[in-house]
Amino acid sequence: MYVLVMGSGEIGALVATSLWQEGHLVSVIDTSLENLRRLPKGLQENAILGDGVQEENLRRAGAEDTDAFVAVSSEDIDNIFAAQMASHVFQVGRVVCRIDDPALCQLYSELGLDAVSGAEALSGLIFQAVNG
Repeated sequence: MYVLVMGSGEIGALVATSLWQEGHLVSVIDTSLENLRRLPKGLQENAILGDGVQEENLRRAGAEDTDAFVAVSSEDIDNIFAAQMASHVFQVGRVVCRIDDPALCQLYSELGLDAVSGAEALSGLIFQAVNG
């Protein structure tokens, strides 16, 4: 399965690395070169320095061919926007979105977005959501 992860902070790096170690093809996009350097060397080969809320960057990262999209940047609004774009513009079948604000998470979950919240549980929930 090809998984595109937006955000390679602590959570994104952990999620991307876990999926990659499970044998999935994983690409990571982040605005911070420092964050991308958190990734194992093999994952850095598929890393894209860029803003995941911009359609051209998602296209460059291969969003058209993505089986799953995971938005785990530190900004709720960026995650929401990128997840909606992955779902509606690129027709990605499985989209998981980190939303730290519990009220926003509840709202977007009710609107059909697969939203998760909670820093400690986030890695496990996203890993389970992506793997079904």
